[in-house]
Amino acid sequence: MESSRRNFIKNTSLVSLGFIGLNNYAANATMGFFALPGAGFGPLSYQNGDVLSLPKGFIAKIISRKGDMMNDGLLMPGMYDGMGTFSHQNGKTILIRNHENSPGADELGPFGKNNELINKINKNKIYDFAKGDDTCVGGTTTLVYNEKTQKVESQYLSLIGTVRNCAGGITPWKSWITCEESSLKMGHDGGSLEKDHGFNFEVPATERIGIVDPHPIKAMGRFTHEAVAVQPQTGIVYQTEDEGDSLFYRYLPNVYGKLHSGGKLQCLAIKEWKSADTRNYNTLTTEKFPEKKSFEVEWLDLDDVEAPDGDLRLRGFKLGAARFSRGEGIWYGKNELFFACTDGGKNRKGQIFKYTPSKFEGKPGEKDAPGIMELFLEPNDVETFQNCDNLTIAPWGDVIICEDKKDPRIIGITPQGKTYVIAKNIGYRASEFAGPVFSPSGNTLFINIQSPGLTLAITGPWKRNYTTG
Repeated sequence: MESSRRNFIKNTSLVSLGFIGLNNYAANATMGFFALPGAGFGPLSYQNGDVLSLPKGFIAKIISRKGDMMNDGLLMPGMYDGMGTFSHQNGKTILIRNHENSPGADELGPFGKNNELINKINKNKIYDFAKGDDTCVGGTTTLVYNEKTQKVESQYLSLIGTVRNCAGGITPWKSWITCEESSLKMGHDGGSLEKDHGFNFEVPATERIGIVDPHPIKAMGRFTHEAVAVQPQTGIVYQTEDEGDSLFYRYLPNVYGKLHSGGKLQCLAIKEWKSADTRNYNTLTTEKFPEKKSFEVEWLDLDDVEAPDGDLRLRGFKLGAARFSRGEGIWYGKNELFFACTDGGKNRKGQIFKYTPSKFEGKPGEKDAPGIMELFLEPNDVETFQNCDNLTIAPWGDVIICEDKKDPRIIGITPQGKTYVIAKNIGYRASEFAGPVFSPSGNTLFINIQSPGLTLAITGPWKRNYTTG
């Protein structure tokens, strides 16, 4: 465990040092196929038949499709969403991917449109069989990818029976936390659901084919989960919530790397501004939350975190927690993390927040040296970005976001808040991008197009072509 923790800290430190050290950025990227001189990789271009429009020298290759036959004899599910990558032996990459499927979406599940393959697995591996009427077919798949040959060597179903697995996050102990973006209760769907939903599940990063035992991490709370990020030094897990009046959470585990061993769930509050509304689209009745201003925070304890009412965010706000608009992707750097709110802001086009933990994070000393939060970017400009969803941090340090809209783009954001376009969806313009994540080597950016269900590997001169303006 100590070795994996040191490697995780080393890798995330290198990422963040790049972010901190960048400076002197210039003009924003424009919409469409042209980027003004400045940060980024230059103008975009494409040829007939290309799935993506990309900068010169970059190539996007489809490596996985919905409906592919996997190595376990099941079909690749649809509705691709968040992803995480892990280093593997011989320089290979393990990629774990979420599937945002709802109950009864059999045509998007791994068993075929009539669940004809469901007898290939033990029913005990399905978290919620839903009496066989509306079987839950959300979950995760795991791929082993060879960067040298640019081929998937194996792929298999690694979690099944959950609902709307949207995003999640990697851990220092080499696992993926997958999040249910749902608060469905037992008895929903005409009485068919057999379990409550709205939990996180842990999936180990391994090449061994098999489905993980589906144990929800209930102490992390029951709510409409979106994504998580882990502070490597402490094992504290930060969580976003996809609701229009959501909170920002953290989970303090009792034992490092053992999330099932219990812990404390808390929500973030601004010390000088109780029950702050950061959303900024209702400034007639609320004070505008300022951009680029640092606020000291405190963390409020939450109880009854598994409550079936799904009212954690309402109880937390009454206690004084800050309110956000649809928390989405989140990623941890060296000493800070970034998270997106997909429809916050004056024009409801999205916001990016930055949180810098206390040097005593999660310990008594943080009261005297609290963590800091700021609204990092609220562009209110459709050319800058729209409806940011999943995000990651690039090897050179910029925040990389996906847009959840028609004609979506992949956009980079410099430390100064300048933006540039990395890619645009040409082949499937009506579908969102999801799950951006770099391979451990930094040579490949993996990205999903949610419908019809494609995972692409983008390669090119990432480091050589990058300009700082």
